[in-house]
Amino acid sequence: MIGISKLYCGTVEPSDALRYGRQSGHLPSHLLQFSRDKKPVVVWNMTRRCNLKCVHCYAHARDEDFPDELSTREGKSVLDNLAEFGCPVVLFSGGEPMMRPDLMELASHAVGKGMRAVISTNGTLITPAAAQQLKEIGLSYVGISLDGMEGVNDRFRGVRGAFRKALDGIAACQEAGIKVGLRFTMNRLNYREIPAIFDLLEERDIPRVCFYHLVYAGRGSKLMDEDLSHEETRTVVDLIIERTDDLHRRGKMKEVLTVDNHADGPYLYLRMLREGSLRASDVLELLQMNEGNNSGRGIGCISWDGRVHADQFWRDYSFGNVRERPFSEIWTDLSNPLMKQLKDKKLHVKGRCSRCRWLDICGGNFRVRAEAATGDLWSPDPACYLTDEEIAR
Repeated sequence: MIGISKLYCGTVEPSDALRYGRQSGHLPSHLLQFSRDKKPVVVWNMTRRCNLKCVHCYAHARDEDFPDELSTREGKSVLDNLAEFGCPVVLFSGGEPMMRPDLMELASHAVGKGMRAVISTNGTLITPAAAQQLKEIGLSYVGISLDGMEGVNDRFRGVRGAFRKALDGIAACQEAGIKVGLRFTMNRLNYREIPAIFDLLEERDIPRVCFYHLVYAGRGSKLMDEDLSHEETRTVVDLIIERTDDLHRRGKMKEVLTVDNHADGPYLYLRMLREGSLRASDVLELLQMNEGNNSGRGIGCISWDGRVHADQFWRDYSFGNVRERPFSEIWTDLSNPLMKQLKDKKLHVKGRCSRCRWLDICGGNFRVRAEAATGDLWSPDPACYLTDEEIAR
C-alpha cells in the first residue's frame, strides 16, 4: 500500500510515525503502514456468498450457500484471539460481507475488543438503516468497490444496476457519518475510467480511493492477459500522482493510495528526485519504514472455513485452520518452511529481484503474481515495471 497523497503531497512526515514509537497498537490508522512491529492486519473472508458476479473475484464467490463457514461463536473466538495477539485491524470481506446475517454482531465484538473494524463491500446492500447500524457499532471505515462508471462497472460486476446501488450505499454511509472510500482494480479493460473516478471523488465528496493493481488469483487469473503493460502502468501511476497533486493544490485533501504493487514506491521516489523535490529524502525514509509487501507478516487472511493464508489472494496454500489452532499460533509457527521464508522474503527472491537496490523498500513485491505467472513463487514479480537501469545498485 503506497500512500500517494501521504508521500507526494506531504500529508505525512517521518516524524508523525516516530512520535508514536511506530508500534501498531499506538498508531492511528493512517500511519499503520509505517509500524515497526508489523502486527498483521487480518482480512477475514467471512463468507463466500455474493450477490454479484465480478469477473476478477479472487474468492470465486457466488450467490449460493457454502458449507463450513465459521459460526458466530467460532468467529467471536477468532476475534478474541486476534485482539489478544495485538492485531490492530480486522477487515471483514467476502464474498459480500453484508450477506452474512451476523456481520453487525461480529463487527461490534471486534470493536469491543479494541480492534479497528472495517469492511470491504460492493456497497449494493448498504441501506440507510444498515449504514446507521454500522455507525452505531463503531465501524471505522467502509471500502466500496467500483471498477469504472456505470457501463464498465456493471460489466465487471456482472449485474446491471450495481453501479447505481453502490452509489446509494456510498450516500447512505455519508449520511450516517461513516468514513467511506472507493476501491478500483486497474487493468486494460477499465484504466481509462480513472479520470472519471477522480471526478466522482470530487462530485460526491468521497475522502479516499485505493487503486489496486491486478493480482492473478481466483477469477482474476483469467484477466492475466488484460493486465497493464509496464509502460501502461507507468502512465497510469503518473496520472494518479498528477490528479492527486491537482486535488491537493486546490485544497481538496483526498487520500489516494495504490495497492498491490510496491514498485510504485521507488517509482514515486525517483520521480520526486527528477523533479528536485525537497521532500524526496523524507519520502525515502517513509518507504523504508513501510518495508513493501508484507504478505505473511504484516497482513494475513482467514478464509470462510477457517483456513489461514499469507494474504487474501494466496488461497491455494493454507498454514492451518483456526478451528484447530489459534491464528496467533499458526502465524508465529516458523516450523512451517514457507511461513519462515515469508518473514524475510528478501533472502529468497530470485533473478532481478535479488539484485534490486529497492529490495528493502519493495519487499520483493507480490509472490502470488510471480507464482501464477511462472510457477515459481520466488521468481520476479512480472508486474514490476521498473527498468534494469532503475533497479541497478
